[in-house]
Amino acid sequence: MSNFKLPDGPKTHPWIQTYQWLKDPLGYMEECTEKYGDIFTLRVGPVFKPQVFISNPQAIQQIFTTDTKQLDSGAPAGIQAGLLGKKSLLALEGKPHQRQRKLLMPPLHGERMLSYGDLIREITQEVTNKWQIGEPFNILSSMQEISFEVILKAVFGLREGRRYQELKKLLLKILNPKQPFVRGLLLVFPLLQKDLGAWSPWGKFLRLTDQINKLIYAEIKERQENPDPSRTDILSLMMATKDEEGQPMTDVELRDELMTLLVAGHETTATSLTWALYWIHHLPQVREKLLQELDNLGQQPDANEIFKLPYLNAVCSETLRMYPVAMLALNRLVKSPLEVMGYNLEPGNLVVPCIYLTHHREDLYPDSKQFKPERFLERQFSTSEFLPFGGGNRRCIGMALALFEMKLVLATVLSQWQMELADTEPVQPARKGALLGPGGGVKMVIRGRREQQQRVFETSVS
Repeated sequence: MSNFKLPDGPKTHPWIQTYQWLKDPLGYMEECTEKYGDIFTLRVGPVFKPQVFISNPQAIQQIFTTDTKQLDSGAPAGIQAGLLGKKSLLALEGKPHQRQRKLLMPPLHGERMLSYGDLIREITQEVTNKWQIGEPFNILSSMQEISFEVILKAVFGLREGRRYQELKKLLLKILNPKQPFVRGLLLVFPLLQKDLGAWSPWGKFLRLTDQINKLIYAEIKERQENPDPSRTDILSLMMATKDEEGQPMTDVELRDELMTLLVAGHETTATSLTWALYWIHHLPQVREKLLQELDNLGQQPDANEIFKLPYLNAVCSETLRMYPVAMLALNRLVKSPLEVMGYNLEPGNLVVPCIYLTHHREDLYPDSKQFKPERFLERQFSTSEFLPFGGGNRRCIGMALALFEMKLVLATVLSQWQMELADTEPVQPARKGALLGPGGGVKMVIRGRREQQQRVFETSVS
């Protein structure tokens, strides 16, 4: 079949394309869109295979609904298992992927999330109670602390103690490497993954992973030996689920899915919360409107009521639209000839639904560079027009937990604290590994507790 035809794209050497993509992904993608429209081909490392970037909602819908025998993600599409492990949902494809997804759906179901409401609020309270009035600080580190504790307690179900402390220390080391750029290169280019002893970057990474695995497997073993049906954390629920053959997940599967939920859920939620707090305090009218909605719920509102608030939902959606933490949905590998937007793609090509570019289409989101939560009150967007969590059979499985956590943390922080941005300079997005975060972080200053809420919270906490 000789009629295969790739969409147009830059003609520069793949190394130059890779450099531009690493240096300024948003600028580079926008430049390509301007030049080539809403489908173009890039060749960026480490594979340098043609990657077809798409920001057309109809084409994205087609990708999300195409049979996985023809188009699928996972390790063959270049998804690096690395720390997550080969049994991670992200690395699997075909039948094994379907089985894992089915097993993980019930523990991560929306209804289930509501039971973590009190825990999320308690954690938020503990972290924010350490804030110092009048001292500028980077709000991202507080949000990282909250999201990390939520994962340790709600997902891993760990209780305070030695294993909890050890795992916390090791996980923070692996999640916040001293040289993020070096770690990024190691994970992207497998050629660099050489164990040259405990002091070499890859050697260090492997030894850390090994220590983490020992602790996780010890936790799983302990639970298997002392089952406690009253536990509602996600690990306990995962251990209780069985597939159609009546088989539970293996220890390796449990470990890999826990790491996936941790790695995919920690930094992403913390970054989204940081962006939300930035926009809410950057635009006073948004803050006023949100506080009014929260205050209308009265004292000690139910977590479910908070979750349903329309303006809070719109603020979260607009935050995720504006600078989606994941700029791209997962790569899909073309397995048999596929026609997209008039182009015939051949097996081996990679298709990349571009979240950021779709979220900035002027025909869908007029004045797309302006933060306007109202757009989510005025109309419904389809799953291929608004896709911060990806889509199709690869839609983020932790979506319900992420949104619930985001809303509860924001509601708790805003109801209790008077805060403002420490700088008036607009914050620009920057690449943080594979994610998009606020360049240089977001510095805030706490001015005090909010008067009308102060008395209530003091009595409810004491």
